[in-house]
Amino acid sequence: MKLYVAMVGLPARGKSTLAKRIRSGLEQQGIRTAIFNNGELRRMLFGLESGSAEFFNPDNTRAQRLRDQITHQNMERARAWLDEGGDVAIIDATNGTVHQRVDLSATLRDRPVLFIECVNDDPLLLDASIRRKTRLPEFANMTQEEALESFRKRLAYYESVYTSVRKERCWIRVDAVDSCIQDEAPSNDLPYYAAIRDIISSRWVQDLYLVRHGETDYNREGRLGGDPSLTAKGIEQAEKLAAHFDGVDLPYIFTSTKQRSAETAAPLLRSRPNTISMALSEFDEINAGVCEGMRYSDVRDGMPLEYEARSHNKYGYIYPNGESYAMLKERVARGLRRALFLSGEGTLMIVGHQAINRTLLSLFLFQRASDVPYTYIPQNQYYHITITQRRKLFEMIRYA
Repeated sequence: MKLYVAMVGLPARGKSTLAKRIRSGLEQQGIRTAIFNNGELRRMLFGLESGSAEFFNPDNTRAQRLRDQITHQNMERARAWLDEGGDVAIIDATNGTVHQRVDLSATLRDRPVLFIECVNDDPLLLDASIRRKTRLPEFANMTQEEALESFRKRLAYYESVYTSVRKERCWIRVDAVDSCIQDEAPSNDLPYYAAIRDIISSRWVQDLYLVRHGETDYNREGRLGGDPSLTAKGIEQAEKLAAHFDGVDLPYIFTSTKQRSAETAAPLLRSRPNTISMALSEFDEINAGVCEGMRYSDVRDGMPLEYEARSHNKYGYIYPNGESYAMLKERVARGLRRALFLSGEGTLMIVGHQAINRTLLSLFLFQRASDVPYTYIPQNQYYHITITQRRKLFEMIRYA
């Protein structure tokens, strides 16, 4: 059984990340899979200057001939791979017009083709993904702003001619952020369809390090919320965390917008100039409303009814003008989806807070809701999490 998989989607929508996930998942099942990326072939054939926006102008007939050459050469490479014993060839390209997809199907008519379209309408993620694209080698001689302008112009050219899949024989449309299949035209006789569909809809985390921020005065005094800085002990914990991860590749570190989270990540970033750090408000600690900054003992003595209500239902209890654990789930899940998408499902670290990390863990573990507020989240240990279609690992590791 042989299969072509043709990715479809505008740039910065997660096509390459999903292609790599499919390859990894299939290879774990013994299915020989390779990716053939049009962009990589373009740079190899025509150099970095082919990254200029005008190369992608649909009215540029000379560039169009070169793009067609790249497309057909890549298709022949994919065909040769299958002829030589491969099982699945993934063509990673925009494939954004009906004409391109008809041409691809006609050229590769020797074996079935499955089109997989990636969509992503999250403005924050689109902006971050576009900025990440400007780190490609073809933008090395441009300033950040020049690279952004060039890539956005390229994107506009693609958008001017783009058409979603609909009339093709076999296709899947995927929300690349949620790993959710929006629509599909399946075929019962398509090789590996069930396996690929399962890989697409599975949560995929290669290596997630889930860390709680270091100690603050609020922790020592038993106060709720706030935005305190680290204590001397907290700073020491942050330094020990950095030493513990010395030599470990951390391409992405996500923090909350709170000082204590950023300060815990600072020593890690100091020795990692190429690491991308991003503060997401979705990872801010639970909002204690009118109780922000109060000691638990103050709430007990001054607001006994609130204290009793929280004691009886810690998961569902809503702080006055604040949040509950139950309310956290949606925003924390959104933050996790964003972090995983931006990291390309590679290695990442999240420096969160006690309630946030409890909620994050609950997204992976089968826990009773009533148990979530009691998960152990120490400040001198972290959770290492790996989740793939075939492997699930949770371990708590001491660093200080």
